[in-house]
Amino acid sequence: MAPENIADARVLVTGCAGFLGPWVCELLLERGATVVGLDRQYPQSSRIHELSEKFASSPERNGSGSGKLKLVNVDIEHYQKVFDVIKDNDIQVIFHLAAQAIVGVANENPVPTFASNIQGTWNILEAVRLLRQTGQSIESIVVASSDKAYGDQEVLPYLEDAPMQGRFPYDVSKSCADLITRSYFHSFALPVAVTRCGNLYGGGDLNFSRIVPGTIQSVLAGQAPLIRSDGSPVRDYIYVQDAARANLAIAERLLQDKTIAGQAFNISNDAPVSVLTMVDEILKNMQRSDLKPVVEGHATREIQAQYLSSERIRGLGWSPRYSLAEGLAEAIAWYREHLSVGAQV
Repeated sequence: MAPENIADARVLVTGCAGFLGPWVCELLLERGATVVGLDRQYPQSSRIHELSEKFASSPERNGSGSGKLKLVNVDIEHYQKVFDVIKDNDIQVIFHLAAQAIVGVANENPVPTFASNIQGTWNILEAVRLLRQTGQSIESIVVASSDKAYGDQEVLPYLEDAPMQGRFPYDVSKSCADLITRSYFHSFALPVAVTRCGNLYGGGDLNFSRIVPGTIQSVLAGQAPLIRSDGSPVRDYIYVQDAARANLAIAERLLQDKTIAGQAFNISNDAPVSVLTMVDEILKNMQRSDLKPVVEGHATREIQAQYLSSERIRGLGWSPRYSLAEGLAEAIAWYREHLSVGAQV
């Protein structure tokens, strides 16, 4: 029987040890859901370990009224293992967040990115298709795509009906996963929806090649932040807790309203800024106007402007709670607590 709401559901979160995954897990657990977290590695720095301590599978440790968390060590490229996790745990709701998420890594070595982001996605969806045929009630699947799936578009902000036209390896991997997901709706009536987020930032992101954590780390060490581009590219930046709330809003609506199945949803605060402006905002928030960014200007394969319209998801009742200044204040506080001065990547 399908759950009436997400609090009563058995939920799978892939990529649970990444950046967004622990925030999604935390919201689910606070609602009372039973969560199976799946990842192929569990770095000690991941926030998922804090949640594992707080929401243990044992009721004696967990306490009444809270969700339960179980972690499994599985690579989404291994189809049979993915199938078995979904079947054996009688999963009803899925957040597929697992991906190789670093653009530079994809450019240097594209095939592993294609395997993780494309094959990993069809493994999840094919397992769901076959298990639903056996009667397993999987009624809500949210698949994380990206604003990068749009590629370079002439019309801004991006709307969800724009074509998927990634050109470079990471962008292409997201375009393909996005199209495959929606194909499983059109071909097999899977209750899926796609999320396309702007650039996420916030506590728990330890990929210091990204502009927000990299800049904060540099400033905490008393060093001038580096900007690999010329600073002019314009992007969306969305605070990670707002993105987690958006994922839950979509999954919950899918449980009740199958008319949104097959749709994509942009997740954005509708306030794009340039890379240089973002760095300046961090310096201002950290009261380090004495540190001037070093603009290297050698980044390649940069789309000049990428930003989204979130009008569609706002129609589900979601809106961001954090302004850029508020989100940065929360993020900086997290890094101050978790990073020592001079911490290395």
